[in-house]
Amino acid sequence: QVQLVESGGGLVQAGGSLRLSCAASGRTFRNYVMGWLRQAPGKEREFVAAISLSGVLTYYADSVKGRFTISRDNAKNTVDLQMNNLKPEDTAVYYCAARGQIHSYYANDYPYWGQGTQVTVSS
Repeated sequence: QVQLVESGGGLVQAGGSLRLSCAASGRTFRNYVMGWLRQAPGKEREFVAAISLSGVLTYYADSVKGRFTISRDNAKNTVDLQMNNLKPEDTAVYYCAARGQIHSYYANDYPYWGQGTQVTVSS
């Protein structure tokens, strides 16, 4: 298990940027694939990005490729999501998430997730 706490959400205009941070617990943080999920009002939770155990490999939903960057610092037990060129359709609650050693593009495959942080992008 891993416990996750997100921060950094807020209100931003379209085209702006935000950086989300996730603080993770556990001595075995490095044993988890980490990801970010999001859920817009009235919609299913969806995959946004993931990063491999070492941080070398990253994966992104098509909707955010080229705009979002996921990173991790295993020494600090943190995972970040840099979001640039934000669009109104990015508005959602963003969740830091964790799973086992195999990555997944499906939100339901991440059994551990935090409380969420709201990101609102105005037009």
